[in-house]
Amino acid sequence: MTAHDRVAVIIEDDADIRRLLEEVLEQGGFETHSAGNGLEGVEKVRRYRPTLTTLDVSMPGIDGFEAAKRIRAFSDTYLIMLTARTDEIDTLMGLESGADDYIAKPFRPRELRARVDAMLRRPRLATSGGDDGERPATAPDGAAPPDGQTAATASSPPAESVAPTATPDPSPPVSPIVVPATAAGDEGWIEHRGLRLEPDMRLVVVDGEEVDLTRSEFDLLSLIISSRRRVRSKADLALALRGESYVTSYYVSDADKRAVEVHLANLRRKLGENASQPRWIETVRGVGYRLTADDGA
Repeated sequence: MTAHDRVAVIIEDDADIRRLLEEVLEQGGFETHSAGNGLEGVEKVRRYRPTLTTLDVSMPGIDGFEAAKRIRAFSDTYLIMLTARTDEIDTLMGLESGADDYIAKPFRPRELRARVDAMLRRPRLATSGGDDGERPATAPDGAAPPDGQTAATASSPPAESVAPTATPDPSPPVSPIVVPATAAGDEGWIEHRGLRLEPDMRLVVVDGEEVDLTRSEFDLLSLIISSRRRVRSKADLALALRGESYVTSYYVSDADKRAVEVHLANLRRKLGENASQPRWIETVRGVGYRLTADDGA
């Protein structure tokens, strides 16, 4: 990603918070464009085609949830919701509206920067809006990035460390979300009980039907499948979504763990899975999640 590509739209009705966000993101190398309400913000996303958009939930006119849905209809911008509302239902609504991350106010600027940097290291999915809102991932000179590396990874600064404020989860370090191309059927696909996943194309097919997943839902499914019967804790999964591990960071908030629960619930709903009789993802009560056993195992 070139410096020119680091464009951010800030949608926030509080002028003080808006200026803080401008300062934090401009220090991170972003060109910023701000809006004080949802309608203006949606139009600025359409006009500037940003890499990143921050979005307040409680605003005059259309709220953040509706603004997120409208943005997602034409843009694959990384979308972070910032809100003082931290109830589980609000987290659920934010993620279902298309947000990639959900951060409670008041937020720490260093944490916001770290989460932004982690998101930029994750692959992006094209939306049905085609090139109206899609920014190709190419190296600055137009050449393809090195194998296994996106353009965002090649130029993004490393994430700032977040000061630990919680006891580390006892789970082992998280590996990057990379699914081995061990085959069941076509080369590059992995299969488990009728669910097929192709990590490079980021496709999921269930019983012959393609399933449309968000970036976070796909990443969680990939990590669980690659881990097979190894249990992954909520903290473990939350850090993986942020592109971090217990080697580099172990701060995981309750909101982070709740977001994983919401993503998993949405993932199961889209897959058509009953949590009480799981076909693919088992809940290990009090610990985390793992892949179900193979048929006949």
